[in-house]
Amino acid sequence: MSKNMNEALPRDRRATGALSALLAAHAISQTGNVITAFAIPFYVLGLGGSGVEVGIAAFFATAPVVVGGALGGVVVDRVGHRRAAIVADLVSGATVLAMPVLALTVGLPFWALLILVFAGGLLDTPGQTARRVMLPGLTVRAGVRIEQSVGLLDGSERFAKLIGASIAGLLVALLGPIAALFVNAATFAVSALLTWTFVAAVPATVRLSGDSVDTPHTSYWADLAEGFRFVIHDPLMRLVVGLVLVTNLLDAARGSTLMPLYANDRLGGAAALGLLVAVMGGCALVGNVAFGFVAHRVPRRVTLAVCFAVAGGPSSAAFAIGAPLPVLVAMTVLSGLAAGAINPILGAVELERVPEHMRGRVFGLINAGAWAGVPFGALLGGLAADTIGLSLAFGIVAVVYTLVTLSPLTGGAWRHMERRPAVMPAK
Repeated sequence: MSKNMNEALPRDRRATGALSALLAAHAISQTGNVITAFAIPFYVLGLGGSGVEVGIAAFFATAPVVVGGALGGVVVDRVGHRRAAIVADLVSGATVLAMPVLALTVGLPFWALLILVFAGGLLDTPGQTARRVMLPGLTVRAGVRIEQSVGLLDGSERFAKLIGASIAGLLVALLGPIAALFVNAATFAVSALLTWTFVAAVPATVRLSGDSVDTPHTSYWADLAEGFRFVIHDPLMRLVVGLVLVTNLLDAARGSTLMPLYANDRLGGAAALGLLVAVMGGCALVGNVAFGFVAHRVPRRVTLAVCFAVAGGPSSAAFAIGAPLPVLVAMTVLSGLAAGAINPILGAVELERVPEHMRGRVFGLINAGAWAGVPFGALLGGLAADTIGLSLAFGIVAVVYTLVTLSPLTGGAWRHMERRPAVMPAK
């Protein structure tokens, strides 16, 4: 069938509402993650922790993303995407709530914090994967282009960074990290409630094949192996995972460790960091919306390479030279605008190339591979700050980031990005 997915089914108002609820739930859940990313480092620093301990805490916060992504995708396909999203939010919220409760009662030592941080992030990636896999089915009924819906999902994450960073920066600066963690737990509860209440209204005809209760029963490990083989054998997916693995490692070193330490030492604390992250999120959201109007007219490969390089290089270089806060804000504006094009391109390519019934496990494995370097990046960022210093660490990040992100310009399998087959609904 050659018809475009948006022409295959009539618009369904209930699906439009469900799509809006899904995007809102995703944004609210991601807001909680942003608050956690702020609260944990400053809680560790408040205990008298060093840069290495901040890096260790960031390691324990990001390592479960890899574990949950690799092993949770098959579970998402098996139990149903809506159910997986709800359970992931509830478990994450309960775990996060335990942190401030323990801190205010019996105490929360560093080792206990690490355990709870790890447990809280274990279902985070499966929850995100579940919401992403539900996206195409809702897109069909809502009459929205797949590129636009992917952009909207990415835009919801950008919006979450904007709001979450502002809230977290103020909460940590005025009330401390414990208050921020209470707010964080509430965001997960709201996200689960939205999904349970509104996404359930979608008719069964929009369910993807991966949601069907009639899919053949195979073993967990067979399903996982099938997804792994797909990622390994697809040349473009291998390159995408490799590129994002390196950039995520560098982003983790910068965002999870180096920037909090820099803000604490040179910018006066969490409020300045909140401003920078909020500016990044807001400008990325603007870039995301603007890109939606021209996405179908620009080459994906060149656009991805240029925007990726601009998103990470200049802002890291500004930190490396010790630029004042106004310059850091200006470079962050540039980075954010460029970053708005990255995830919509990658997300559309993945949805086009991955079979519907495998999206949970394949997206989970792609996320796991892309995030595999994040725990080590956060840890290496702390080690670098305590050994070679913040300026040199930021300088290394700027150079490596720029070189790696320009690799799509070399051609090869990267040229497959330009292929745009229609994404079809399941029969």
